[in-house]
Amino acid sequence: MPGSLLDAGAMIGCPHGGRVTAATTPSGGVLSQGVAVATATHGYVVTGCPHTVGGVPTPCVSVRWTADGTGVTVDGAPVLLDTSAAQCLTAAFVPQGPPVVQAAQRKVTIR
Repeated sequence: MPGSLLDAGAMIGCPHGGRVTAATTPSGGVLSQGVAVATATHGYVVTGCPHTVGGVPTPCVSVRWTADGTGVTVDGAPVLLDTSAAQCLTAAFVPQGPPVVQAAQRKVTIR
């Protein structure tokens, strides 16, 4: 599946408006526009999710990515694309929907 390469500076949010950031800094020496390329093995956290169910706060707290089958890897880990499948999860690992990746112009695309 074609898509643009995600990096540590990508603007990503949960479906409820929380902000997704890399919990671990992507490394490996591969850069896109001077920023480390993101892979499926890096951890991602969600902050500021206001989601509630029946008046009980159930915020998204993490994101689990599923790498596309592009075969492109960094240090053996599949790279993430803006089209990669993912789920935002609660602290109890309950899926709450896919993250929203803000469209960005990237110089590197995978086809």
